[in-house]
Amino acid sequence: MFDFFIGVLIIIIGFMVTWKSEWIFRNFGRVDWAEKHLSMEGGTRLFYRLIGLLIIIIGLLVISGIWSDILSGVAGFLVK
Repeated sequence: MFDFFIGVLIIIIGFMVTWKSEWIFRNFGRVDWAEKHLSMEGGTRLFYRLIGLLIIIIGLLVISGIWSDILSGVAGFLVK
């Protein structure tokens, strides 16, 4: 039950990052890598939105309980 609340909190944070990408852009500025590689107009804004989307996906993984399986799989791969 605790994972559900943590997952919902993570999803809300990801939604806010995606929704308020313009505010984040104004406060934190441009990301040179994003401007170069995401050459569409507003590459940094798109970068912030993609970060928010990644956070939302992580929140969904936490809710479904898959997150711990993924982490243990990656850790097992790295330890070998």
